[in-house]
Amino acid sequence: MKKNLYRYAALAGLIAAAMLPAGSMIAPAAAQIGGIVHDPRNYAQNILTAARTLEQINNQIKQLQNQATSLVNEARNLQSLPTSTLQELQGQVDRTRGLLAEAQRIAFDVGDTQKAFDARYKGAALSGPQAALVANAEARWNDSVGAFQDAMKVQAGVVTNMGAARQSISTLVTASQSATGALQAAQAGNQLLALQSQQLGDLAAAIAAQGRAEMLDAARAAAAEAEGRERFRRFRKGN
Repeated sequence: MKKNLYRYAALAGLIAAAMLPAGSMIAPAAAQIGGIVHDPRNYAQNILTAARTLEQINNQIKQLQNQATSLVNEARNLQSLPTSTLQELQGQVDRTRGLLAEAQRIAFDVGDTQKAFDARYKGAALSGPQAALVANAEARWNDSVGAFQDAMKVQAGVVTNMGAARQSISTLVTASQSATGALQAAQAGNQLLALQSQQLGDLAAAIAAQGRAEMLDAARAAAAEAEGRERFRRFRKGN
């Protein structure tokens, strides 16, 4: 009961102070109830201090909440992409390289190419004995046929890789769209770039194999023309 009287007295003092004109504000008198002195002005100051303290606490709570949200976002950005197509891409590259390594008669090697041309396409190969001319002509024909067969095998391998590449693209695009952070999105993009590089490698391999076949066929035609001139020269000399 006494506590309620104290509160009513304090409230009455605050109301009375608030109703005074602006120019006639005077220090409120302390109220004495039951032998206990209650100062309304001190009570109001305590309430104001408590309100400010509560506001500071709320601000600190908001800062902690923002920091927690930031940490959660950073954790998401650091999560790795659960999907990887590296093994499939390496397998496709290895298959294409294997097809190129199976090149018949003349490998994709500068030294081997030079040796083959020296032996069958120029110089003594076009001016030797009759049996040697026939053998070299057959060897050049086999080179051309083998090169065209190699080109077709590489092209077939590239077409086969296209099916696997299509599946990889679908997987990576889906993973990119469902990425939860910056790292996952970046990793998906990097894998798509790797897939594009693999496809460019397949295209380069197909072009190289096709070009090799066409160049060998052109070299065969040029060698056959030179051999024909040699045969004609011998024919005339024999007459």
